[in-house]
Amino acid sequence: MKRRLLLGAFLFFIGLLLFNNKAFTAEETKIYIDLWDNTLFLIKHKEIVGEFKISPGTDNSPTPIGTFKIVEKSKDWGGGFGSRWLGLNVPWGKYGIHGTNKSWLIGERVSSGCVRMFNEDVEKLYDMVPIGTIVHIRGPITGTGEGEFKNLSLGSKGTLVQIVQQRLKAGSYYTGPTNGIYDEETERAVKKFQRKHRLYETGGITTIEYNLLGILE
Repeated sequence: MKRRLLLGAFLFFIGLLLFNNKAFTAEETKIYIDLWDNTLFLIKHKEIVGEFKISPGTDNSPTPIGTFKIVEKSKDWGGGFGSRWLGLNVPWGKYGIHGTNKSWLIGERVSSGCVRMFNEDVEKLYDMVPIGTIVHIRGPITGTGEGEFKNLSLGSKGTLVQIVQQRLKAGSYYTGPTNGIYDEETERAVKKFQRKHRLYETGGITTIEYNLLGILE
């Protein structure tokens, strides 16, 4: 009898361990990344269950701001990508959450736009979050330092381009996708906007256009 009780208690304990370490579902999980203090939070059922320091992009290669989704997972990319990769569906480029071979730089703005983590941290995250997990990234949407309100033109990409597209669409100058890619359709819309405001039709965005679009005050 005593042996059966001990065995039952052991199996119950093992069951708890397995339950606590299982991967979450995409529906019950979210990732929140705060670029103001370079921290990633793992949230399950509105409760923080993990908190990790990260390294985001530089002034000139910023981390995308907005709401995205994990669309791919890979192991052992090696080199600057560390031991794990969690790819995001950012429309204007290939960005993700990954490890690093320069752990001493975690906390600094040094990446090309991706979110770097300590390898041991990204390995934990990789095991816990599935494809489909929503990722909210909060930070300076107008850029920082040299990248703040930078001039935009054909070929530019990023959050600032997306904001410009949204403002142009709200003013009925633009009908294309707000995908953060400054293509020829975006350039034509900007020229239309410039013509309306009696500006030189350069097709580019400078401080003047930012002001008139209400992005910069």
